[in-house]
Amino acid sequence: MTQTTDRRFLFLQGPHGPFFDRAGAMLRRAGARTLRVGFNRGDAAFWSDRDSYRAYTGTPEDWPGWCDALMADAGVTDLVVYGDTRPIHAAAIALARARGLTVHVFEEGYLRPYWVSYERDGANGHSRLMDLSVAQMRAALPASDHTHTAAPATWGALRQHVFYGALYHFHVLARNGPYAHFRPHRALSVRQEFRLHLRRLLWMPARRVGRFVATRRIRRGGYPYHLVLLQLAHDTSFLDHSPFGDMSEFIDLCISAFARGAPAHHHLVFKSHPLEDDRFPLSRAIRHAARRHGIATRVHLVSGGKLARLLDEAQSAVTVNSTAGQQVLWRGLPLKAFGRAVYDKPEFVSAQPLEAFFADPQPPDRQAYVDYRRFLVETSQVPGSFYSRRGRQQLLRRIADLMLAARDPYDAVLNPDAAQRQQSVRLRIAPDR
Repeated sequence: MTQTTDRRFLFLQGPHGPFFDRAGAMLRRAGARTLRVGFNRGDAAFWSDRDSYRAYTGTPEDWPGWCDALMADAGVTDLVVYGDTRPIHAAAIALARARGLTVHVFEEGYLRPYWVSYERDGANGHSRLMDLSVAQMRAALPASDHTHTAAPATWGALRQHVFYGALYHFHVLARNGPYAHFRPHRALSVRQEFRLHLRRLLWMPARRVGRFVATRRIRRGGYPYHLVLLQLAHDTSFLDHSPFGDMSEFIDLCISAFARGAPAHHHLVFKSHPLEDDRFPLSRAIRHAARRHGIATRVHLVSGGKLARLLDEAQSAVTVNSTAGQQVLWRGLPLKAFGRAVYDKPEFVSAQPLEAFFADPQPPDRQAYVDYRRFLVETSQVPGSFYSRRGRQQLLRRIADLMLAARDPYDAVLNPDAAQRQQSVRLRIAPDR
């Protein structure tokens, strides 16, 4: 077993806010060592241990060589990233695998909002879940000694998420002088990102009112409706794990198939992502497509917010690969997915052509999904939140143990062995002073 004092964790970019900083502090109290590479002032602002901070001020082209040298010189044993597809992370992961390092990947929870995802080597379309069948999961569950963790009754992290995003981009916008070569992993400039986050924060009360009115109108409309669960057009899950070149293609596909296949008295409701910031002209794209296919009066848009009220009366749902699909399946509703998704299993995701799906959507195997969900909760889904204080506290109670464990969460359940389970590192965390 690798001793805790022999472990050196290299953190790259994390979720906006203090989560990576708190996780690093927890690992240091356990006896491990940490390094943090920052690519801009926003990264630096959320890392409090200045002795372990390294600023990368070079060009994107020079990053792989610089990173490889750092891993060698610092004796790095573990790489920690938030998401595995942004270019600097993908390059570092390739280097880490070549060196035999352990790669820890955090992501927004597959069962969000009350869980986050912790996996080794890859997430989303690169997750080990992609190659696991429901039968394999079911076979592993009886041998599992994990206990089911229920979602907390309260706490939301949307406001905190938006706040930390605005604060992060403010630091990058106002104080980024030493990082002249920094380039965002998304298409917009830092100034544009900051404006979008700030506008989103300021308009949240007005959006809440508009969402309430739109939802009530649909629920009281007296017509059957189907949901389309939209994602952020710039999200890596959509860009890297879907067959669509842009969001317009997906929107047009849904509306054209609905116009041909759905009963004439049914309606189609598009539900935007809670963090939608209007960088893509969503409302205009939906309106134009609905008019083009002759069903403008039967197509609606609800901006953000929680999904539960709309799911209460929905006939079915369609998505690319949104994690909101998990809520659909949990309720036993028919679901059609187009992208690579960890829940895309034949037992509960429809294989019907979209036109036929809208005409007569087939329900999922509910028990198969219940077993799948239990497997997730007992492996990669950790209760908590990156953004809210209470959620972060709950997350930190478990995360260091998972990162220091000899095996990844999937192996611990799929290949249980009493002797190996005893190798999991047990921490004695000193109380905060």
